Amino acid sequence: MIFKQLYESCFPTSARWVAKMNGSFEDASDIFQDALIIYYEKNQIKNFEINTSVNAYILGIVKHLWIRKFKDDARNVSLSEIESRISIPSDFFPAPNTEKLLQFLESTGRQCLELLSAFYYEGLNMKQLSQRMNFKGERSATVQKYKCIEKLRNTIKQKAIGYEDFVE
Repeated sequence: MIFKQLYESCFPTSARWVAKMNGSFEDASDIFQDALIIYYEKNQIKNFEINTSVNAYILGIVKHLWIRKFKDDARNVSLSEIESRISIPSDFFPAPNTEKLLQFLESTGRQCLELLSAFYYEGLNMKQLSQRMNFKGERSATVQKYKCIEKLRNTIKQKAIGYEDFVE
């Protein structure tokens, strides 16, 4: 009798919450039944008292069970796993116009061209860059790289060039 009353008073709220969390009616029913069992077991303990309404308490159990189910559910796949399963065709992204890009890089000067190429294309870190370019230290390499990028930005701004101009 008590279960029927609890079901009638608490289930609609719990089912709406589970539906809001993209669960099905069956999911809501299963979770709610588990929540009722937990509530019943807790209620059998001596000195058990709740500081809220029974509806709110059962809804809290439903939320906890749903989150735990969602966390443990094998159907949920991490983003990195999804990325590894998807193959993007090589021609999906337009190829950059490297000739135009190279012209702008050359306009910054030979040293900037070398520095930016070594950093971005060869993947050298600041320590390696400072050694290759004969700078006093990593900080000098960082400052020089910043200056080169600013030169490149200013050149591009002066000529009012956008991203589209580099894509074929």
